[in-house]
Amino acid sequence: MVGTFGGALEARQIDASDGKLTADVTGEVEQEEGVLVIRRIHVAMHVVALEEKRSVIERTHGIYAMRCPLYRTLHKTIQLTSSFDLVIPSE
Repeated sequence: MVGTFGGALEARQIDASDGKLTADVTGEVEQEEGVLVIRRIHVAMHVVALEEKRSVIERTHGIYAMRCPLYRTLHKTIQLTSSFDLVIPSE
């Protein structure tokens, strides 16, 4: 998901390379008949960019998932969510 989001940002001239796009991934596991099963995964992405890019990043975040092979493969069996926060670069 991070790779697809990064590619979508790059296509919109927002640099996602060299650590400008990172993520923290959290999974929630439950037991089902004694077997551990992944139920939910959340990808919290951090984008280093200027404030003026926020609206483009928001729009991109709103549409990228259905173009992501991983999301399209798993979203009907595991709850996959994502979010982003904008990290303003220090001068």
